[in-house]
Amino acid sequence: MLELKGISFEVSENKGSKEIIKDISLKIEDNKFVVITGPNGGGKSTLAKIIAGIEKPTAGEIFLDGENITGLSVTERARKGISYAFQQPVRFKGIRVLDLIRLASGNKKLGIGEACNYLSEVGLCAKDYINREVNASLSGGELKRIEIATVLARGTEISLFDEPEAGIDLWSFQNLIEVFERMQKKSDHGSIVIISHQERILNIADEIVVISGGSIAKQGKKEDILPELLGTASAVSACAKFPVHAGEVQ
Repeated sequence: MLELKGISFEVSENKGSKEIIKDISLKIEDNKFVVITGPNGGGKSTLAKIIAGIEKPTAGEIFLDGENITGLSVTERARKGISYAFQQPVRFKGIRVLDLIRLASGNKKLGIGEACNYLSEVGLCAKDYINREVNASLSGGELKRIEIATVLARGTEISLFDEPEAGIDLWSFQNLIEVFERMQKKSDHGSIVIISHQERILNIADEIVVISGGSIAKQGKKEDILPELLGTASAVSACAKFPVHAGEVQ
């Protein structure tokens, strides 16, 4: 279980400081599919980076399975089982997809068959991709799915995805949804935390957390939160406050 206690984050400005995250406390139970949503600039991506260790909180503590990991680096947290997928996956000229999956798994001798299984899980024809370079010849959607394959190969306890729909076309987005649906159904993939505005992604969540103005505005089961976000629970004003872009691909 991942637990955040009183997390705050400030950045320096010319006339002082600005608080981006304000005293957030949050528990993410094991094997849950959680989507964090809310208005742009509300602090969602910053919170994900704090969990991953990319940013350090100015106050509060982070616990993973009861262990205080607040002071651990990105690398140390990765070893503990936290992975982070950027909005724009990194391209590695000269590195094959097979090499990348082997690196992610920590097994330099990982068999081609096993590596191909991870690609198949994300809907890619393994024989077409296993020996391709992770370079500009791959589309944004292909890179996103390969990145997810590396997350699966790592077998992480917490998998963080920051707006995975960003920069991909509608066809790739549909494939991405199918990948997340499969991950959501398999408890051996650990907890999944996704930063997203997309209704399709919100709709497959177990739990939804709404962040606005650096604080948690709402959180709970999808069945309780999503109708209000979509304005179908006699709460049209909530939809304006916490917009959800149904079907829109950035």
